[in-house]
Amino acid sequence: MSLTLERSAPAPGAVPPGAGAGRQVWRRLRRRPSAAVAAAVLALLVLLALAAPLVAHLTGQDPNTYHDDLVDSARGGVPIGSFGGISADHWLGVEPGTGRDLFTRLLYGARVSLLVALGAVAVQTAVGVAVGLAATLGGRTADQVIGRTTDVMIALPMLVIGIALTAVVPPDFPRPLLLVLIIGLLDWGGTARMVRAQALALRGLDFVDAARLAGSGKLRIARRELLPSLAAPVITYAAIKVPTAIVAEASLSFLGVGVKPPTPSWGQMLSSAQTWFRADPAYVLLPAGLLFTTVLASTVLGDAVRTALDPREGSRLRVGTGKERTG
Repeated sequence: MSLTLERSAPAPGAVPPGAGAGRQVWRRLRRRPSAAVAAAVLALLVLLALAAPLVAHLTGQDPNTYHDDLVDSARGGVPIGSFGGISADHWLGVEPGTGRDLFTRLLYGARVSLLVALGAVAVQTAVGVAVGLAATLGGRTADQVIGRTTDVMIALPMLVIGIALTAVVPPDFPRPLLLVLIIGLLDWGGTARMVRAQALALRGLDFVDAARLAGSGKLRIARRELLPSLAAPVITYAAIKVPTAIVAEASLSFLGVGVKPPTPSWGQMLSSAQTWFRADPAYVLLPAGLLFTTVLASTVLGDAVRTALDPREGSRLRVGTGKERTG
């Protein structure tokens, strides 16, 4: 007697597994102008961040080189010239008080902010998926314990805990890695809750019952049956969490417990720019504008990916999309 149970058919409109799923998602994304613009903005930012050393070499500017001759010491260090000291050598002006090139510092700051955000999302996704699957397959007691722990993690004030942890960590510990661990290990609760809910819905389907009857253990069921079906919601949730991680890194750096000088980051630049807002508004507006643009583009792209993977989900942002269209 052979067992012939198969996977249940995907819900109408959802992306089915198979070779054509990626092409279908790609077609849906291409039909959303906002997604294309957001992806282009993020791709440009990532490209410039990766090419920061090359750009610094080509422009002849170093992010940590002081130029005392470019600031007016009599006025407290205000950049000489219009719009923050913009010139042919310094495309976005110079930093007040130090004369360091602002363009290269913004590029190096993008490297830190994006690296920390992506690393933190990777950590919290890995932890959240593992915890969510453990709650689903570990029995009632494990589910209750993990559920209460998850509730506590979600309720914890991440910034307060982050400030406390950075105060006790040795100063020679790499700050970008520390931020990745703090943000990733304190913000996995939402991912775990989402994975548990999705896995509970999948656990009662025919293909999971078939694997269980065929003698598969819990780890094999999680690896072979549940994880492939969870890929779409996990990727979607991770994309939506990227802007949250960017803001968290900027907040910690703004409060002075993130990346330490002379390594630049957008949050750190905003923190030091507080006293220069009236004298040099560009020093505040440039990192703030880049941070806002990155968060907005990440949010729009994450929403577009979510809708493309499951078009039944209504779009929360309709920036430039007009009427919602699905493949």
